[in-house]
Amino acid sequence: MKKASKKTVKAKAKAPAAKKAAAKRPAASAKKSKNAPAKKLVGKKSPAAQTVAKTKSATKKVVQKKTTRPTMPPAKPAALPTAPAPAVKPAPVLTSSGQGTWDKPWILKTPAGFSEFQAYRDESGDPPAVVIRVGSTELRYHLRSLNDLVAMLKAHGDWMPLGSADEQQAVIEGTVESWARSPHNPVGGWYGLRPGLRGRFATYIPQVLEVLGLVEVEHFPNNNRMRAK
Repeated sequence: MKKASKKTVKAKAKAPAAKKAAAKRPAASAKKSKNAPAKKLVGKKSPAAQTVAKTKSATKKVVQKKTTRPTMPPAKPAALPTAPAPAVKPAPVLTSSGQGTWDKPWILKTPAGFSEFQAYRDESGDPPAVVIRVGSTELRYHLRSLNDLVAMLKAHGDWMPLGSADEQQAVIEGTVESWARSPHNPVGGWYGLRPGLRGRFATYIPQVLEVLGLVEVEHFPNNNRMRAK
């Protein structure tokens, strides 16, 4: 009985110590469990934190691109428009070395160069005339118109528009054609001699004067002028 009691006493004495050790073990494991996640979080960020970090880095890159964008060089001042070069007067349109007679007429073209015609002086006519042949049509103008026109252009002292027109058409004042039918010219009216065909003075007579070397005539498609030399 004495031996049993001693063992019982020892077992009873060890029981509280075991309980204390068991109580201490859970506390230590609890500490480990608390510390373990903390260590893991330090090494690896949560998904939410990773998203925030990516957004910040992307924002920094955009800001860097904006700040490092190269600046455009200053714009150069626009060049002032230059004045167009003056038109060059084309060469005369004389196409033959005719002598201006009935059997050897001048072969000429209109100032624009579109139509060909023949011209010669008929000093035996009444009155003397410059004869123009356009196909089968014949026009006549006072022979004195050659000298009168040159004198008028010299008095004018500058280029004068031709302003050619048929007899039935109105003319523009200040043109060669208007002068050739003006009551204030040296013949007091029409230089044309054939009724119905008294117009077109500025189409043909300037070309005759040009072949004689007395005037300059422009040869553009339209709006041509002439002046005395």
